[in-house]
Amino acid sequence: MIKQIMDKVLFLLKDNKGRINYYRKQGIQIGEHCEIYKSVIFGSEPYLIELGNFVRITDGVKFITHDGGMWVIRNLGYELLADKFGAIVVGNNVHIGMDSIIMPGVKIGNNVVVGCGSVVTKDIPDNSIVAGIPARVIEKVEEYYLKNKDKIVLTKEMGSQEKRIYLLGQRRRGGVN
Repeated sequence: MIKQIMDKVLFLLKDNKGRINYYRKQGIQIGEHCEIYKSVIFGSEPYLIELGNFVRITDGVKFITHDGGMWVIRNLGYELLADKFGAIVVGNNVHIGMDSIIMPGVKIGNNVVVGCGSVVTKDIPDNSIVAGIPARVIEKVEEYYLKNKDKIVLTKEMGSQEKRIYLLGQRRRGGVN
């Protein structure tokens, strides 16, 4: 038990590259330039999950690869050995927001944003922004960009302190809500 706890602590301390290597050893197919945050759960069959290139999975995201409802089927005696599984495929250039749940058998297309707290129960088409429970398409990526282009700030290359100073200055001037 102590070894399991130590393994988990060491895993959480690893950087993104170390986490990706760890998940690849578990059988997850992971493309290039992916970012996987520390508290992602890949379920009991991680080898049924495939991630494309440029995929970001944020904290609290859960991938579910099996149907736990088979517990009831087995206990009712319908099928004593019943199990049901579904592979999950995530395309290229996808951002999955915090605390989202991806259900078995789902395919997420390319250029997709999954909003925080979404429950993805069905396939998501390319170039979509989805959110909700269950997740549904709320707009296309181009619409999302056009709606937000006047609010975009160019801070990606800044260090954390420089970004803080910039954003607090913008907030004082009414530029950041």
